[in-house]
Amino acid sequence: MARTLSRDWVLVFGALFVCAWSGNQFSPLLVMYREQDHFSASTVTAFLGIYVVGLVPALIVSGAVADRVGRRAPMLVAVAAGLVGSALLASEELGLWTIFLGRMFSGVAVGTATAVGTTWLKELSRAPFDPRADVSSGARRASLAFTLGSALGALVAGCIAQWGPWTHTLPFLLHIAVAAPFAWLLLRPTETAPAVSGQTVDRGPLLVRSARHRRFVRVVLICCPWLFIACGLSYGYQPVLLADAAGGLGLAYGTLLSVIALGTSAAVQPLAKRIDSASSARGLLVSLATLMVGIVIMIAAVTAESLAIGVVASIVFGVGFGIGLTSGLMEVQRIAPPEDLARLTGIFYAVAYVGFAMPTILAALTPPFTTLELLIALIVLLGISLGAIAYGSRRHLP
Repeated sequence: MARTLSRDWVLVFGALFVCAWSGNQFSPLLVMYREQDHFSASTVTAFLGIYVVGLVPALIVSGAVADRVGRRAPMLVAVAAGLVGSALLASEELGLWTIFLGRMFSGVAVGTATAVGTTWLKELSRAPFDPRADVSSGARRASLAFTLGSALGALVAGCIAQWGPWTHTLPFLLHIAVAAPFAWLLLRPTETAPAVSGQTVDRGPLLVRSARHRRFVRVVLICCPWLFIACGLSYGYQPVLLADAAGGLGLAYGTLLSVIALGTSAAVQPLAKRIDSASSARGLLVSLATLMVGIVIMIAAVTAESLAIGVVASIVFGVGFGIGLTSGLMEVQRIAPPEDLARLTGIFYAVAYVGFAMPTILAALTPPFTTLELLIALIVLLGISLGAIAYGSRRHLP
């Protein structure tokens, strides 16, 4: 029985992995839709926007649902949404509406799996479910599942789009083949939050008491957006700025930066565990300082039009993202009581995902501002955030 319980987290890890795959497999294909299908820039931007329409509400609502009905049902919905999303995206020949609807379902899958799967993993990564797990195992496993799934999704789709056959359908069919078994496998892990009746809940499903915790507001939330700003800069904005240097391999280069950033983020998990501290915001401070270095290197890459320096920038961004995501999740798990954990995790990710809008904002501001001016402005803002977190580093500890 103990051996069976200790393996429960692996199945939830896998489900979160395939849901993250469903969300990020589309990212490298944006270049393909622009160059091969000749979609306008506004249409491609709308593909990103409709993803957020599905993602953010799912992040916020699914945690509340999971606290009422348990973890299993929302995670099954997440896997199903990812399958539907991929099926629609593979049916592009039916019309543009399938891409928009498919992206929205992918957003629902990632949002639900991120909020609920992260919480379920944390709960299964402790005694009696996994006696060998330590206090950081849940956060590290959740971060690893998210980053590895996102990286592999981008790698598979990007390579097929650049060199493979059936570029508009094969990436999504492969995801369906990998993800479909989890619609059955998720019936096996132990349910850690049994369903409760409405009468036992003394507050609204979206009211999260720990979201008002001073440490969450004054430390964690300040760091959140910068995590995905780093991802957006690394493999969303850099490939655009270095498109001329990449030539005909722009899609492959964008895919490479995505895999490097997310792969580095996954590889840095053991280091993130050592850096994080329960008595200070050391992990978040190291994360933001690393991201600041990443922007400086990115400026050098853009100025020199160097693909190699762009790769170095993505490595540094990946290190900062991995440390920040792991430490941020551990901060959330220390702040939230069990009844708030799923919802507070959803809020954490919802705020973090706002950072993905940064490349769109920077593009809209160029002109009147130059790229160099905007990146320097980001460094200044990041420095202010770093100072604010340093000020609150040892304050309001849960």
